[in-house]
Amino acid sequence: MTVATVDAAPGAAPARAGIGLYLGFGAMVLGQFMAFLDIQIVASSLQQIQSGVGATADEISWVQTAYIVPEVVMIPLAAYLSRLWGTRPTFLLSCAGFTAASVLVGLSTSIEMMIVSRALQGFLGGAMIPTVFATAFTAFPPEKRVAASTVIGMVVTMAPTLGPSIGGWITDTLDWRWLFFVNVIPGAVVMAGVWRYGEFDRGDPALAKWFDWPGLAAMAVFLMSMQFVFEEGPGERWFDSELIVYLTVLAVASGIAFIWRSHSHINPIIDFSIFRNRNFLVGSAFTFVMGVNLFGVSFLLPLFLGRVGGLSAGEIGLTMGVSGLAMFIAGPICGRLIRVLDLRVMIVGGMGLASIGLWDAHALTAEWGFHEFAVVQALRSFGTMMAMVASQQLTMATLPPHLVKNASGLLNLSRNIGGALGLALLSSIIGEGTRGRMIEMSARMNAADPQAQSMLAGLTERMTEMGVADPEGAARKAFSFLVEKQAMTIEFGNAFAVLAVITAVAGVIALTSKPPRPGVATSQEMH
Repeated sequence: MTVATVDAAPGAAPARAGIGLYLGFGAMVLGQFMAFLDIQIVASSLQQIQSGVGATADEISWVQTAYIVPEVVMIPLAAYLSRLWGTRPTFLLSCAGFTAASVLVGLSTSIEMMIVSRALQGFLGGAMIPTVFATAFTAFPPEKRVAASTVIGMVVTMAPTLGPSIGGWITDTLDWRWLFFVNVIPGAVVMAGVWRYGEFDRGDPALAKWFDWPGLAAMAVFLMSMQFVFEEGPGERWFDSELIVYLTVLAVASGIAFIWRSHSHINPIIDFSIFRNRNFLVGSAFTFVMGVNLFGVSFLLPLFLGRVGGLSAGEIGLTMGVSGLAMFIAGPICGRLIRVLDLRVMIVGGMGLASIGLWDAHALTAEWGFHEFAVVQALRSFGTMMAMVASQQLTMATLPPHLVKNASGLLNLSRNIGGALGLALLSSIIGEGTRGRMIEMSARMNAADPQAQSMLAGLTERMTEMGVADPEGAARKAFSFLVEKQAMTIEFGNAFAVLAVITAVAGVIALTSKPPRPGVATSQEMH
């Protein structure tokens, strides 16, 4: 096995450039894919899970919320732990905990047990996300880092999109419990691979001294409160809820305390001085907005196909599979483009392409299905892949190696917070917008409206032919349903339009950066 020495953080072991490096990194990438996948794997199967554990419509939303809220705390903490313990121990503990928690979720017999298990799954699995990103920029020799970050870009973009597809297929083919049991064998493979080949660096035990427990507490309260507000705010009508008001105040207060602690403590969990690097600052802002795109599409599309289109979990998964295919094709192409193009050109071009695809969906109708969304997803997915791969290089290229782990945690945190904010925005558009649109449409279609009366008459006649006991009442219910469906369709179109504009803004943000030379992909070459 050949060995190549590359720059690494203090205390790191020499990075191996042979087969062991690829096997160890490949195992980590599989674990990262599992962690990302499980965010959205339940999206198209919530109805089946609700029936399985006897949950109410309000309670079932916690199956996703319980995973995301604690995960957002572990992501920045994982960067500190990997510096303290080393990458391999941190990743192994994370994967083992995630796999065990997955089994507990699958065995859940009540919604309470499922929520607790999903919270453990999200928190413990969260460490697998940033550690892989950091490894790509510290363990690989310079000439291999573009390929490694391209693979990560494919995982970050594909996994949330494929989640509903894979989840729908598993639920239709086996049972919803296998959404979680399916993690056992890959989890064992990941742990075996990382145990054997994942010794990329060594920890620094000195970091245990003066560990910032108050800072950790403030960070946990801040991130969990903020995430909860974003997740539950739309359903609670935001500040109409006393709980949302209380948690907003708590998030602001704990956030201020956490930032103050990070700047004043000798050994902070997160070193915010990294934001003095212009490219990292710009890259973090871009990643924040990119999170809105990634999580937004994975939220809107299955929701529309299920609520308006009436598709099954398997049909939703098949439709969304186009995104995964487009990203898989785009990955190798982007890996070549990044070596010859200005990174800003790739990002702006990618975001422009994605924005065009999303804008096309603003004119959707209730009849849209696989074929109509195929074009939207292909353009959006290819463009997002271009921008994601280029942005990773742009953000990390000017950082010294010892800051890479800290940077990885902050970048992944930016994406998750952006995604949470995006979901809150889109949920409000769909929820509040649909209610307002229905009121407006109902006001227009009153007793004096000939079109409304014609529709009601037709529906009443149809109900009479079907032998319904109260044809007029049934006709009015069917009419109300049609009005709601039309209102909801219009608001989904508006949501896609907003997402298109946000995606275009992300490309503009990238123009404020100062990229490295075309083909340069390492921080070492920038110093």
